[in-house]
Order: sequence, then C-alpha cells, then structure tokens
Amino acid sequence: MANEEKFVEDIVDQDDNFSMWYNQIVRKAELADYAPVRGCMIIRPYGYAIWENIQKGLDERFKETGVENAYFPLLIPQSFLTKEAEHVEGFAPEVAWVTRGGGEELEEPLAIRPTSETIIGHSFSKWIQSYRDLPLLINQWSNVVRWEKRTALFLRTSEFLWQEGHTAHRTLEEAEERTMQMLNVYRKFAEEEAAIPVIAGRKSENEKFAGALRTYSIEAMMGDGKALQSATSHNLGNNFAKGFDIQFLDADGQRKYCATTSWGLSTRMIGGLIMVHGDKSGLIIPPRLAPHQVVIVPIWRKEKERGIVEEQVDRVEKLLRANKIRVKVDRSDNTPGWKYNEWEMRGVPVRMEIGPRDVQNNSVMLVRRDNRVKEPVSVDALETRLPQLLDEVQQGLYDRALAFREENTFRTESYDEFKEIIEKRGFARVKWAEDTAAELAIKEETKATLRVIPFDQPEGGVQGKCIYTGKPATCEAIFARSY
Repeated sequence: MANEEKFVEDIVDQDDNFSMWYNQIVRKAELADYAPVRGCMIIRPYGYAIWENIQKGLDERFKETGVENAYFPLLIPQSFLTKEAEHVEGFAPEVAWVTRGGGEELEEPLAIRPTSETIIGHSFSKWIQSYRDLPLLINQWSNVVRWEKRTALFLRTSEFLWQEGHTAHRTLEEAEERTMQMLNVYRKFAEEEAAIPVIAGRKSENEKFAGALRTYSIEAMMGDGKALQSATSHNLGNNFAKGFDIQFLDADGQRKYCATTSWGLSTRMIGGLIMVHGDKSGLIIPPRLAPHQVVIVPIWRKEKERGIVEEQVDRVEKLLRANKIRVKVDRSDNTPGWKYNEWEMRGVPVRMEIGPRDVQNNSVMLVRRDNRVKEPVSVDALETRLPQLLDEVQQGLYDRALAFREENTFRTESYDEFKEIIEKRGFARVKWAEDTAAELAIKEETKATLRVIPFDQPEGGVQGKCIYTGKPATCEAIFARSY
C-alpha cells in the first residue's frame, strides 16, 4: 500500500507548481522524454499513439474538404527564404542552417525547414499554369526545426511534429474562404475530439504570421489560466505568389498571381490536452483521442479464482475489440491498487474491473476517470452502454473545461484591474483600438499578449474607449499570458 500511495504522492499538486506538475505528468505517463540535443524531445509510444489519433482525426477532416497529402524536402535553399523579405525576417532568429555536406562546404547554405511556404511556393510555380489547375490543395505531415531558446516538452521544442496545409486560388476571396474553412476544421476538431473549448478569431498585426495578409487562430485556456495557441490559419494574399512567381492564365486571357493560404496544428495539442484536462492524479485523455479507451483490471485473491476471471476477461476483451473500442488488459503482476493508480495517472477514460463476483453475476464494474463514478453493467449490455459512457466522459470533459474558461474570463474597462487579472493568469476581454504600439507596451508592462480578436463581437459594434489608449474602441480583444 505504501508504494501505491507514493506513486501518486510523487506528483506535485497543480495549485502548488503547475509547471512542475506538467513536466512530471509528461515523464511519468511516458508521453515523452528529453533528447540528447538541447530543446529536442523523444516522443514515447504512449505519447505518439495520441499523436496518431490526432493525425487520423484531422486527416479525415482535411480530405473531406478536398485536400491531398504530399511531402516536401526538409532542406531549403537559402535563396528561397530571401525571396519573401517579411517572411525571412520573421523566422531568421529561429532558423538552423546546414553549411557542410559530405565533408565539403556547400555552395549555398541550406535551411532546415522552419516551415515550408517557400519550397512549396517554388513547386506551385511549376505546377500551376492555368486557372484549370486551381484550386491546388496540399497538406503535409512532417517535422520542422525552430531553434528555440526556452523549451518545454510538447509545448515549445526545437524540433516538433505538425501538419502544414498549403493552398493556391484564383482570387483573394477564394483564399479567404479556404482560410476560414480550415480554421473551422480546427475548431471542430478541438471541441469535438480533443474536448477543448476554443475561441476563434483574428490575430493582431503584431501577432500575425510573417508575410501573411491575415492570420486567424483558435485559442484555448489551460488549467492555470494561461492561453495556448492551438492552431492557426493564414491568408497569405499574393505575397508569396509574387515572391515565387506563382501565376496562372485566367479565363479572360490575362496572367494573374495566385492567392495562397497556409494552416497548421502541431504536437503542442498534446500539451494542451494535458493542461486542460489533467488533475492532481495525472492525465485525463478524451475518449476519442485516447490510445486506450478502456483498461481492464482482472481481480482475484485466491489462485483458484484466477482461471474463471481470466476467461471472462478474454471474452470481454474480444467483445470490445469487435466493437472497435480501444482496450488494454493489464495482466501485470502489480496489485489492483497499483494498477488503479497507474492507469488513472495515464488518463485512460474508463477502468473496467472484473473479479469473481462480477463473473458470477455476468457483469463488470465501470469506473469513469473524470469523476470516478462507479457503475455495474451486465456483460450483455456492454455493447450498448460502454459507447454511451465514453460519449458521456467526452462531453463531461468539454463541459468542465468550458465552465473553467468562463469562470476565469473577465471583462474590465480599468487598466489597473486588467493588470490584476493578468497577474492571476485569466483571460481579460477588453475594448480595444487596434494599436501595435499600445499592444507592445502592454506586453512589456504585464507579459500579456493579445491572443485573439474574437469573431463573436458585440452586435452593433463596440461602444466605448480602448482600455489602454483611451481612443474610441474598434473591437473587443482577449489578452492573456501564454505558452
């Protein structure tokens, strides 16, 4: 029993040190480990299984919109990055360079891709000749490298996994429509599969993607009140098309520049899952993304009970797998108490206990991870009840996260109160006159950034003055400290 208790005691309380709690969960749940190269991470099988489920869910949604997958090289010629000045300026501090290959100095340095707009723009310029070639809708699943100075597993690493979508269109209007369409794909995925409520909106000029015409994002509140940018979608206008000569012959016989977009989501979504749903006992993974939706724990005290329990466990496992439920049977020699603690810490949505009495009653005991409510269920009813229960856990996690965000989002017209809110690490929703200088001043004074200008603005427009400049407000904006 002492060892079972220590297993959980080793995890620091979220309220005492949220950052330490997060790092302990990532390591103890065997999601990731530090790599030999500073700032990089090794994603362990359990963590990678979550990423695979994220990939699967997003990939299906992308393809429903007509997007196709491709792959582009990791190494990008230096000359490509210099073709779009604003873009290269934005990424210059983070780019890692290859200057030698095969023991010789390279004629041209090669960037290890920080993002792929440039090399994909080069390809689009060759592939697109006529309006009949449009729209061109491409996505790639890959890794990127951005030389980060301050890193945290999943949240900000020098190398990370992501998807990056890139599209080309005849008009700016079509590009804007696609940009918004993909943002909505991300919003639905975050809310319906990750059970994370998000706020969708536009980024400020200061926070937009380097070289973009407009950037949109979905922002989520973590368990400590900080914000996490969970996905972005960029309307690049004609900027990259002009830099890479992406032109097409239109139906009117005129040569025109394409309008392009890019959009992405990365493994930081796993960090978001941990920080939104986790509790003092560890992870809680939403059923639709969980590597194991159910863990079965066999229980017996006497050796003569073992056979009948294992026979029932095998029967139930086959039943669940036949119904496409991801199930894990813990057949280890650890005690039931240890197993309970371990799988709670690893965030499996539902625990199923099967002991001699359950076998006698032809039933199982189901225990929800999110609220620990127990429910005996007949084996004959499992095919119907278990999927319902998983849906209830999924919805319960979303509802709890939404309630937490609402409780920690504050409206204020006082800058002094604004600073108090930010110090407590909640969301401050304020009246705002879009002003880059004021935005930078607030960041300097409070360490808060303008996370998003939400789409859901007051009907009839914003009335009143900007919280910082006193100028007439043009919108409402959300400020917060962030990861």
